[in-house]
Amino acid sequence: MDLSMSFPLILVVLTGSTGLLWLLEIIWLRPRREAAARDRQSAVVEYAISFFPVLLFVLVLRSFLVEPFQIPSGSMKPTLQVGDFILVNKFIYGIRLPVLGTKVIEIDQPERGDSMVFIPSHKNQYFIKRVIGLPGDRVRYQNKVIYINNVEQNQKYLGPISDAVSAPLQFTETLDGKTHAMWRNRYEDPGAQEWLVPEGHYFMMGDNRDQSSDSRFWGFVREDKIVGKAFAIWLHKEPGLAMPTFGRNQWID
Repeated sequence: MDLSMSFPLILVVLTGSTGLLWLLEIIWLRPRREAAARDRQSAVVEYAISFFPVLLFVLVLRSFLVEPFQIPSGSMKPTLQVGDFILVNKFIYGIRLPVLGTKVIEIDQPERGDSMVFIPSHKNQYFIKRVIGLPGDRVRYQNKVIYINNVEQNQKYLGPISDAVSAPLQFTETLDGKTHAMWRNRYEDPGAQEWLVPEGHYFMMGDNRDQSSDSRFWGFVREDKIVGKAFAIWLHKEPGLAMPTFGRNQWID
């Protein structure tokens, strides 16, 4: 498990520990000091009381409201670039317990075309892809075109992204009325793949279709592995020593 995956557990443990010390101070330690005519708290208790409200605020914000992520790969180009810092809505798909991921309050369900953060079945780390297939959908991918329940999803060709021979071709794609940009390479692929999405699962694909490890290769995403919906880019930083910029600030299609 990488640091990004273990951070929620660390945050829960720290918040619980400092909160327990704060409660212990109120119920037991302070009355004992007052009875013994001592005024000074131990340094551990003092630090715990100082940090608990901050940790609790971060835990609530990160677990139930909004969480930041950084994009590490190009699988969602051109929508998301390597180095984009995004914001993810944690409550739109329901309120979940931190670490466990158990949904305790139902709010809404993922919609086709959403950019969704989740934990895939094959790897214990965060991924972001686009929701293509909903529970019960039959998804077919043929000649680089998506068919949902035998209905072709519209693509519009925009041209190559550059003059280079190997440059990807850019399209727009519309899923349930939501339009986003996507890339494909120049080579045709007449072969067809087809999947039936089980109940409680979702079929995900990257916008950079020929450079994305997604449900075509490792299967469906379970409902309890959903993290949230990406809705905004708030910062961008190129790899290396480059300074962060706000030039890519935008809502996410």
